[in-house]
Amino acid sequence: MKPTNEDHAAQSRVITQRVQCEWRRAYVLAADPKRLPDWASGLAKSALVPHGDHWIVRTPESGEARMRFAPRNDLGVLDHWVAPEGVPEVYLPFRVIGVAPDACELQFTLLRQPHMDDAAFERDAQWIARDLQALRNLLEAG
Repeated sequence: MKPTNEDHAAQSRVITQRVQCEWRRAYVLAADPKRLPDWASGLAKSALVPHGDHWIVRTPESGEARMRFAPRNDLGVLDHWVAPEGVPEVYLPFRVIGVAPDACELQFTLLRQPHMDDAAFERDAQWIARDLQALRNLLEAG
């Protein structure tokens, strides 16, 4: 039986990266929209520009997009929503979880969008893994 768009939309993948860094420090850096271009190559090609209750970001594949973030919190929640021009807003769940006094885990859940084929889903998963590795390198460098 061939998968339907509904089957694809229900798919998700949790991509993780262990980091030798206290989780609160990781959260502060990862939650700063101005630091996104330092590690999130899949999302931000250049500096984000504040615009009312959201930010404007230039993405590598979709051009300009609106972006908003979960409010600052003490739970490590870094969820964000991205709306490329002409496309419905996409929810991106992201967490920083303390696993030891000096270590944390970055957890990003990739939710397959209805328009994504297998190759696009896999490409996005690999890109997110590279971005989490870049964030790890940035955090561990101090």
